[in-house]
Amino acid sequence: MFQFKQAGQTIDHIDKFLNTVDQGALIFKEGVYNYLYNNPEKFADNLRTLSNLETEADILKRKTETILYTQSLMPQLRGDILRLMEELDAIINLAKTNLFQFDVEIPFIPAELNADLVKLTELSAAAIESVIPAARSWFRNPEMVKEQLHRVYLYEKEADKLADSIKRRVFHDMPQMKLSEKFHLRYFTLHIETLSDEAQKVADTLSIMAIKRTV
Repeated sequence: MFQFKQAGQTIDHIDKFLNTVDQGALIFKEGVYNYLYNNPEKFADNLRTLSNLETEADILKRKTETILYTQSLMPQLRGDILRLMEELDAIINLAKTNLFQFDVEIPFIPAELNADLVKLTELSAAAIESVIPAARSWFRNPEMVKEQLHRVYLYEKEADKLADSIKRRVFHDMPQMKLSEKFHLRYFTLHIETLSDEAQKVADTLSIMAIKRTV
């Protein structure tokens, strides 16, 4: 009975952890939008919220690790579960770090790029949001994982294409900007794009994990 209770706690922690990562993607998206459209109070609130979510994700990950090891739960799956949580935790850590860089470095972004950068942020966030249901399926119905992952790869590919387009536009079509400003914009475009790359990394891991559970 005690072990059953611990298993229930573990499942609850993992479910809350996945919710936290999902919320982090949403807050990152809102934060970039509020920075671009000059909403400093809302942007500051996004920073605080994302920081709290990142802390909460770390706590949930550590609690899960502790229960899995101390109670010897799910020994055959433990390594895969912890690897998955580690990679998902890296996503929300990166989202927090990248959003804080907007606050620290205050990049100058021409208004004509706002729409493209918002779209890029939406694509990266969508890649993260799409990997969450696939992660849930791995626990409940691993046969469904592969079918759900195609969205992650689609959004990541579209994010790469749009990021390249933005960088090309900055360096080819904006002669009024200083070279230092162009480099800064390339850097922040990469900040946003990298989140979709991290989602793809999780998707690759989930794909292998699903094969291991279904063979």
